[in-house]
Amino acid sequence: MFDTPLAGPIEARLDSAAKAFLDGGGLRVDFSEPKGEPALVGPDSVSWRVFKNPVSLFIGGVAAVLLEFAEPRVRSGVWDHSTFRQDPVTRLKRTGLAAMVTVYGARSVAEQMIEGVNRRHARVAGATPSGEPYSATDPELLRWVQATASYGFLEAYSAYVSPLTDADRNRYYAESQASAALYGAAGAPASLDEQKALFARMLPRLEPSGIVFEFLQIMKKAPALPQPLQLSQHSFVRAAVDITPPEVRAILGLGRRYGLRPFEARVVRRMGRRADRIVLRSAPAAQACRRLGLPEDYLYRPC
Repeated sequence: MFDTPLAGPIEARLDSAAKAFLDGGGLRVDFSEPKGEPALVGPDSVSWRVFKNPVSLFIGGVAAVLLEFAEPRVRSGVWDHSTFRQDPVTRLKRTGLAAMVTVYGARSVAEQMIEGVNRRHARVAGATPSGEPYSATDPELLRWVQATASYGFLEAYSAYVSPLTDADRNRYYAESQASAALYGAAGAPASLDEQKALFARMLPRLEPSGIVFEFLQIMKKAPALPQPLQLSQHSFVRAAVDITPPEVRAILGLGRRYGLRPFEARVVRRMGRRADRIVLRSAPAAQACRRLGLPEDYLYRPC
């Protein structure tokens, strides 16, 4: 148990950043309301455990986008229909907050938010540079986005915070079925075996692109993290490359120089583990615990 959840200036600054995060991205969400209303998944889920860590969330999010951008239709849909290049920070906040609402938000709030996302997706359609048509409502593409996000967040947490077992992974993929159905991602992996099978089926569809390298440069430079963590942002991006499956890295041309250096790996793991012990009262995880009548440090207690 943590008797003093915010024990110093770094923790205070991170808590301040959590408040700013919740005020950004165009969504106003109070995760502590409505009192007693459950989320799509419960507080004892793997999802609640994984999503509380800001370090692994950033790393996992970058890894997920690398996988998404390997698929040409997803890449064109995101790159051609978003403000990512012009305003990456706002885009990242909006996407990150949507993920938090999906996991920690009250069910009614999450359902309303996802419905809005789906309406916006319905307007996204076009063609890749090679002329292949795409639509953001295509179940195959939604399935790939759902699977890559799950993979990124899980593997980042396991690699840089606390190792996850295959049983943990199976639980997480099963937990994600409720949100996958709401997003229209029919057939999204419900187990680790299904995730591996989907990745194997999609591999022939993946291809390199200069946009991947442009994305990595943006992620290294954009002030996407609070000041205490910005000095490590380059390393976090390298950490994301490291957990991308080797066969996908080879397709994208992400050789060893794009991954972590040995000394960086130690630093990233130390930061990830430290972040997993810091209870931020203003963050969605603590707010959601309060909504359900649980202590703020509930997710930080020994299992």
